[in-house]
Amino acid sequence: MKYKLKRNDEVVVISGQHKGERGKVLEVLREACRVVVEGVALRKHYLKKDQNHPEGGEVERESSLHYSNVMLASRYDRKRK
Repeated sequence: MKYKLKRNDEVVVISGQHKGERGKVLEVLREACRVVVEGVALRKHYLKKDQNHPEGGEVERESSLHYSNVMLASRYDRKRK
């Protein structure tokens, strides 16, 4: 990889189901070669009943993407011109 992805970098998804979506990197999982991008690859997570959530519930959370499927937005924009 020629460039390193870091937290708060803006990236564009270049392949896969979420192709074309932009977002900010929330977390980099180096050992797994994956990144978590804000607002991309949302999955539903179900909460158990407890004192804070007496009825339980569901929350949408971002799941990780392989780093080869994302590109820095600045680099992507230069290529598109």
